[in-house]
Amino acid sequence: MMYLTIAVLCSVAVSVLLKILRQKEVDIRQTIVAGYPVAFLLTWFLLKPDVSAVRTLGDAWGIIIALAVLLPAVFIVLGRAIEAVGMVATDAAQRLSLIIPIVAAFLLFGELLTGTRVLGLVLGFLALGALIYRPQQEHADISKDAKRTPLWLFGVWAGYGVIDILFKQVAKQGAAFPLTLFVSFGLAGLLLLIYLLITRVRWQGNALVAGLLLGALNMGNIYAYVRAHQVLSESPSIVFTGMNVGVIAVATLIGVGVFKETLNRMNVIGLLLAIGCVGVLFLV
Repeated sequence: MMYLTIAVLCSVAVSVLLKILRQKEVDIRQTIVAGYPVAFLLTWFLLKPDVSAVRTLGDAWGIIIALAVLLPAVFIVLGRAIEAVGMVATDAAQRLSLIIPIVAAFLLFGELLTGTRVLGLVLGFLALGALIYRPQQEHADISKDAKRTPLWLFGVWAGYGVIDILFKQVAKQGAAFPLTLFVSFGLAGLLLLIYLLITRVRWQGNALVAGLLLGALNMGNIYAYVRAHQVLSESPSIVFTGMNVGVIAVATLIGVGVFKETLNRMNVIGLLLAIGCVGVLFLV
């Protein structure tokens, strides 16, 4: 359970870091681009990808390029969502992205959709609706960016869901996960760096330093999650459920207890529905 705990804490720590950076008006894009060299090197040392197998990636390159674009883009959207609505709802939306691969498996890959999974999907969509709910009277007091809450949360939910599908498809094509991650991190960092150079961004030293921590936390989350699956290989449902419910629970405690985020009654119902969704999809 140690690796599972580390994965949960690293995942929530990423959200905490992004929230603090947004509060300090730090350019998240620079933090993200500085984090990729760290994640790239840690992937090399921890997962030991077989670089000589790059020639065998073949058709997987299209998916890897899509990942290279989506990975930094979703991080940026994640930061926006955290600023607009807070950690609690954003992390819950991220965890609920697990329903997208399930829908894709049914619609695109011909897997059987059982009654239990239908119940889980219904709970998931109800949870999303409850999480983005804001009473009408609150709208006068929130920023213009916060009024885009549904858009940012949808971006987090859809982005992480599509990334999950892409990783699963790469694995099915025989490409090793460490190599895919290694190449995707390198290409993502390069593309984002080129974009920032083209837009002639004004570089911020604190953003770049924060990127070192972001890269370490991001890779720590991935590595610990993979190791948890290896150690608990006979109980994958424990890993899936522990990770998703754990992140929602810890994010709620920190968001409400430390950052004083407020939740209306419907948001609380959404959190409970999200936990119910995870439980139904992975415990039965």
